[in-house]
Amino acid sequence: MVQQLNEPTSPSTPGKLKPDKSHHIHHRFRIHSSHSRLTLFSSLFLAFILLLFFLTFTPPPPPTTAPRRVLGDSWGGSQWERLVSKSARRSSASGHTVLVTGAAGFVGTHVSLALKRRGDGVLGLDNFNRYYDPNLKRARQKLLERAGVFVVDGDINDAALLKKLFDVVPFTHVMHLAAQAGVRYAMQNPGSYVHSNVAGFVNLLEACKSANPQPAIVWASSSSVYGLNSKVPFSEKDRTDQPASLYAATKKAGEEIAHSYNHIYGLSITALRFFTVYGPWGRPDMAYFFFTKDILKGKTITVFESPDGGTVSRDFTYIDDIVKGCLGALDTAKKSTGSGGKKKGSAQFRVFNLGNTSPVPVSDLVAILERLLKVTAKKKVLPMPRNGDVKFTHANISLAHKDLGYRPTIDLETGLRKFVKWYLEFYSSGSNYKKVAW
Repeated sequence: MVQQLNEPTSPSTPGKLKPDKSHHIHHRFRIHSSHSRLTLFSSLFLAFILLLFFLTFTPPPPPTTAPRRVLGDSWGGSQWERLVSKSARRSSASGHTVLVTGAAGFVGTHVSLALKRRGDGVLGLDNFNRYYDPNLKRARQKLLERAGVFVVDGDINDAALLKKLFDVVPFTHVMHLAAQAGVRYAMQNPGSYVHSNVAGFVNLLEACKSANPQPAIVWASSSSVYGLNSKVPFSEKDRTDQPASLYAATKKAGEEIAHSYNHIYGLSITALRFFTVYGPWGRPDMAYFFFTKDILKGKTITVFESPDGGTVSRDFTYIDDIVKGCLGALDTAKKSTGSGGKKKGSAQFRVFNLGNTSPVPVSDLVAILERLLKVTAKKKVLPMPRNGDVKFTHANISLAHKDLGYRPTIDLETGLRKFVKWYLEFYSSGSNYKKVAW
């Protein structure tokens, strides 16, 4: 049995899209008769009707999607630059200077904290969209601020902002984790995925290739790119040309786009295919998270079974293991070879799976949560809908082990125990949740 793993809880707010300016077409009329005048008036009337139709029926851009700013709804200025520079300052002579996009996200927060703890300079960037509760993102932001990480409130589609950040800080590395996540939500708002995962990624790559020096880039792809591939475990050499969802398609597109920027501009690029990441400070749209919430509230959870009635499994990977893989990729990334947008030599291009390589049936996930929460879940079993989800995921991590020293150590029950402890502490204020003895 399998649960849809990417159930959204609130609409997304991708960056603001500006409508294209209409081309003004000037017509010259030579009026010599009443017939000509009638033609003129008819044309003007038709133009007015078309304009009215355009204004009435053209959908407006999504609300509240403009990049949000810091310090009085604006970025820039001496105070803002001091905050940026201070956050990006290394405390270790051998440390990196890293721009982390999506820094207030689940993985972004953990990676930023780990980098800062070891002495790297870290600057965060996040647009705090409303795909899920932005209050959780703001809570993560406060956690980062206490650790000395400043998170710029802005969008990766804002080219001027990115240029400014690179002008202020000579980043050695970019950890690109910003993206529109989730499988099911792509059926409701496909534009947000193209906007963030394709257009936003291109905008970031443009900033990186024009920077001097060019940073090395590590970014989050997804295990979803394996799509309908039936060979297990999934290897980086397997085909990825059969995506099962638009989300997967945008991540696959990102990998191809990254390859072109590597080839043309000499950018050093590493793609990391994450496998079902979970843990404290996680995403509320993931099954383990909203299962926990609904079980505690006594609500029925919906568990899906595969089309053939079989069990669907996931390669659940604890956040700390993912962080180790991300840092390993940063530390082994070679320098980009271009300068100011011009390639000077071939550059490193890599793709790695980051998983736990121990798939677990989702039914086992539910059973573990029941034991930890000391509550029997109310379950409803339904056929898996055609929403782009897949039956199983299973990572072959031999390449990451060889090149990154990646070795996951946290099993699902241990990881869920840590998550549940965090969840009860974080949401216990004013609640009637049962306290669990640890």
